[in-house]
Amino acid sequence: MTSKPPLKPKQPLRRKRRWLAAGGGLGLLLVLTWWCLPQPELYPTAGGWSRLVLDRHGTLLHIAAAADGRYRVWTPLSGVSPQWVQATLHKEDRWFRWHPGVNPVALARAAWEAVRGRAGGGASTLTMQVARLRWQLETRSVAGKLGQMCRAVQLERHYSKNEILEAYFNLAPYGGNVEGAGAAAWLWCGRNAAQVSHREAIALSVIPQSPATRHPGHPRDADHLAAAQGRLAGMLEKRADLRPDPLGAGFTLTPPGPPPHAAPHLCRRLMQTTTGREITSTLDLGMQQELERGLTAHLQRTSEAGIVNACAMLVHAPSREVLAYVGSADYADRGIHGMVDGLRARRSPGSAVKPFVYGLALDQGLIHPRSLLIDGPMVFNDYNPENFEGEFMGPIPACDALVRSRNLPAVALAKRLGEGGLYRLLQRGGVTLTKPAEYYGLALTLGGFGISPVQLAALYCGLADDGHPRPLVFSKTNQPVPPPSSPPLLSAAARFLTLEMLRGGSDLGAEYGFARGDPAIAWKTGTSHGFRDAWAAGVRGDYVLVLWLGNFDGRGNNALVARRCAAPLLFDLFFRLRLANRSTPPPAGVRRVDLCAISGELPGQWCQQRGGGWFIPGVSPIAPCQLHRSILVDGRTGKRVARDDGRPGLVREVHEFWPPDMLELFRKAGLPRRIPPAPESGTDPLLGLDPGPAPVIIAPLHGRVYEIGKDPAAAEIQLQARATPGVRQLYWFCGEAFLGTCLPTAALPWNPTPGDHLLRVIDDHGRTSETTVRVRAE
Repeated sequence: MTSKPPLKPKQPLRRKRRWLAAGGGLGLLLVLTWWCLPQPELYPTAGGWSRLVLDRHGTLLHIAAAADGRYRVWTPLSGVSPQWVQATLHKEDRWFRWHPGVNPVALARAAWEAVRGRAGGGASTLTMQVARLRWQLETRSVAGKLGQMCRAVQLERHYSKNEILEAYFNLAPYGGNVEGAGAAAWLWCGRNAAQVSHREAIALSVIPQSPATRHPGHPRDADHLAAAQGRLAGMLEKRADLRPDPLGAGFTLTPPGPPPHAAPHLCRRLMQTTTGREITSTLDLGMQQELERGLTAHLQRTSEAGIVNACAMLVHAPSREVLAYVGSADYADRGIHGMVDGLRARRSPGSAVKPFVYGLALDQGLIHPRSLLIDGPMVFNDYNPENFEGEFMGPIPACDALVRSRNLPAVALAKRLGEGGLYRLLQRGGVTLTKPAEYYGLALTLGGFGISPVQLAALYCGLADDGHPRPLVFSKTNQPVPPPSSPPLLSAAARFLTLEMLRGGSDLGAEYGFARGDPAIAWKTGTSHGFRDAWAAGVRGDYVLVLWLGNFDGRGNNALVARRCAAPLLFDLFFRLRLANRSTPPPAGVRRVDLCAISGELPGQWCQQRGGGWFIPGVSPIAPCQLHRSILVDGRTGKRVARDDGRPGLVREVHEFWPPDMLELFRKAGLPRRIPPAPESGTDPLLGLDPGPAPVIIAPLHGRVYEIGKDPAAAEIQLQARATPGVRQLYWFCGEAFLGTCLPTAALPWNPTPGDHLLRVIDDHGRTSETTVRVRAE
């Protein structure tokens, strides 16, 4: 019996095993390759990104091209409109969320159609497009396409779908030199990528498929773009079961204009000093444009006089945030050197710094707003200042001397200032003074130094706000500056009184050649020596406006008189801006009192013209008026008599008794005063002015020691005096410091500090009494 040969395995089964082994090996190889793929950078290292400057409301002011000349704004996926994302995925890759970088179904379909010799559409996935854009691949050849697919798989290996989709929206071409959704939204729609409308999203989604023939704004490409967006809109409506948009097919994506270049001086400043791709400035574009229009209109009117350039800035004083920044009349005008930022240039401010001299004088007790100052010829060693007009006005109230910008009273005040005076205030306020104080001397008061409009605006912001020398803020990106620990440049009382004095100039419009004034605006002008610079600074509520007119090359122009060219522009700009005003209540350290309208002192019995005035109790140098006196005049001879001796025709008259030097100043100024009648022969000029008995201080008691609690501010002592009949007001002083006024029948509350005090009371006839008192803290 023969044995049967062994059975051989079937050939097909063997082949299947080989194929399975090969397939497994290939799969293992693919898995190993997948895991071993290195992680690439998601974005190209070359080219870079554009930088943006936005205004405080998010409006684009400036977009700078990247290093390679393209506009490319990095935008997170969350910053792209969901409608735009949906339209793009539907157009480019509906299966993006499910494939591994390469869509095998689409790839097989494309290959089959290619074999049949027909165009069946591309098989490129969105990830493959990112790979092509990332590595600048040439994908028209088979080798290039295979490389693209490998790169797509590599991206999918290391990055999430959202990261890849985000990269697409940052790298996709959107026509011309615009790449990425961020730049496309700003340049083609005028808003950021999150704010594009549904129609805009559809139009933008079809551009990357053919950016060369779908350029927004090109008439030749309008039909191609409209047809493509119409097809996509129809597919989206069908897919989402949406109601058809009857205007969708006719929608044209029209760019708002060329790349924005608003506030160029501020944008350039921020690009130089601030890091980051996106800078949110403090600027308000609407206010910026109002300032620009106002400057342009004003310079058109003054061009015949040779005034062709100006700059201006608006600041919110409490926050120090710059709301408008115009560095020149026209950035593009080479004839006026328009690219120069005039707000950063240091020039002579003229009289624009005088308010700070008066503020220091108020703080140091040298004046109150109605104090009489001398506006007459003066010589300070070898310095011989003059007024702008070369004339003088004689004795003048401090408030009028400031608003009329009289040089001589300001220089005389500056000479009396202590504690470093104006020089120290400017240094503390951030002004760069390169020389010692002796170098500038009293000329500092009249603008004999250099200051930029930015620095001057910072000083006026301190005057309008808390007095602290804080830098201006240009960017919301900046970290807030902590409040300074040093004391303010001026006290709250001095700041309030200085602004009140400056508001008194609102009625000078007609005199200075312009009609529009605003009593809510505190303002000051300044003209530099040689008519090179005309300045104006104004405060309205919380806002400070500073402007400058002149030539950047420093040429003088006799038309550059600030009160005639800068002041009208200042009020016009305030009128255009329509800024809100706010009432300013007087601070705790300021009080208002009746004053003699002529002498500026506390009115006496014979002061017939009176007006209200402010002073700082305990600081302001204020005393009863000694100017007006009642005298007896013989009606027949016109001579002054000492006393009523019963003769007929005696008349009682009130006259002003000015010192001889003051009378001479009035005469030289062309404002002679009425001189009292001469006394009768042999009569003392002071007779006939019977002082009578002085008031008697009844509280506090002379020499008494008064104890107060640990909080001196809460302590109070009543001041009271018994006055002669006919007295209507009593004025109380502690040393030379004025404490207040009261009726003879009332008491004045006094908050003393520990120590020895000399109290003095004066009635409205000029009669005085004194007492000493010691105050001791428990």
